Amino acid sequence: MSQQSSDSTLSTFTASDGENIAVQDWPWPLDGQPRGMVLIVHGLGEHAGRYDPLAKRLNQWGFAVRSYDQYGHGESDGVRGGLPTTNRLLDDLTDLVESSYRRAGPGVPLILFGHSMGGLVAASFVSRGRQPVDALVLSSPLLAMHLNPVQKLMMKVVPKLAPNLTVGNGIEPAHLTHDHAVVAEYRIDPRVHDRISGRMARFLADEGAAVISRAPQWQVPTLLMYAGQDKLADPQGSRRFAAAAPAQAVSAQCFDNLYHEIFNEVDRETVYGRLKQWLDVRF
Repeated sequence: MSQQSSDSTLSTFTASDGENIAVQDWPWPLDGQPRGMVLIVHGLGEHAGRYDPLAKRLNQWGFAVRSYDQYGHGESDGVRGGLPTTNRLLDDLTDLVESSYRRAGPGVPLILFGHSMGGLVAASFVSRGRQPVDALVLSSPLLAMHLNPVQKLMMKVVPKLAPNLTVGNGIEPAHLTHDHAVVAEYRIDPRVHDRISGRMARFLADEGAAVISRAPQWQVPTLLMYAGQDKLADPQGSRRFAAAAPAQAVSAQCFDNLYHEIFNEVDRETVYGRLKQWLDVRF
């Protein structure tokens, strides 16, 4: 999963502050216009290449696909797990959305897809009205975190005293999915890291609550899919968001027995089926 696909192309996008962001495209392979372009925003510590199976499936369904390594991740610039400014990830996504609309061409819908931390970034982007998008898909979004009392104390202290200090992000690979092959590949993937800075941790904690607070005003068509046995992103965050958002805007489904990476689970076909059903209705 972590290898570059021969069906995709790699390029470099220069962000507004001059930093280089690695971009991966899985273009629409046939003649004519695709049904839409899906822009994937990955999770903490990983990179765009891990979404190759999802991108290929979306290609088969008629969509062009694009993803990128977020700042401090994969092949992009930045300290691993670092965050130089609070809104850095949102600023990069704003740049990439504008670039993706230009690449897709007139009349091609843009669908944001965000997983875990990427789900939080994508949801924050939409809730803040940064740029209009046609739809949003959230996979196990990090709208709330599992924190013990010591971690809660550190969350209050470390971002103030040492916002750029990076520590282990606490992700246990065995909790990502029940698929042991995926876990084994994650462990040896050279582009995966386990770092998180104080400022990044504070952003994740604060922004999840902010997104949930804006849920009652939600207007962008959204599919929310989350794992009932998630040990990384607290599923209560997704439940609170779904309960607060208008039913006509947000469709939510909990996969009760799955771990965090629902699209990499042993029972992934059920998840893919729900995504295809939702996309078919709208595009």
